[in-house]
Amino acid sequence: MRHITQDGLDLICHFEGFSPIIYLCPAGYPTIGYGHLIIEANKEQFLDGIDELEALDLLKTDVQKAERAVLRLINVPLTEGQFDALVSFTFNLGGGALQRSTLRRKVNRGEHSAVPAEFMKWVWAGGRKQKGLVRRRWAEGKIYNC
Repeated sequence: MRHITQDGLDLICHFEGFSPIIYLCPAGYPTIGYGHLIIEANKEQFLDGIDELEALDLLKTDVQKAERAVLRLINVPLTEGQFDALVSFTFNLGGGALQRSTLRRKVNRGEHSAVPAEFMKWVWAGGRKQKGLVRRRWAEGKIYNC
């Protein structure tokens, strides 16, 4: 199976940020570490917080789901930068967002120059345009075209 590069992981870490304690992400979900979503059944294990190594382990496990979604939904060859950008996007928004997106259709049609503009359509959370998501989507578009 193909995996995200260290540069891709660094991108996710940069935009997710590290939190050793539980917080609510902009969409209102309980989260810890580098964007690890907490389900109610596992909440107790995180009540005392986590360190950065634990957060990186969680991230590496969580990213595998996004990698599998990209591999399943994209049927054209991708450069490392394209794969990293799509995994970052999918990690942030979920495989369903990629599956139903015009972004996916443009990638699969080989319309790579149109992809950065498609990333920029996904900058909303909790009904509000998020400056952090604008920066993230711009960065994903940039590495997609490298």
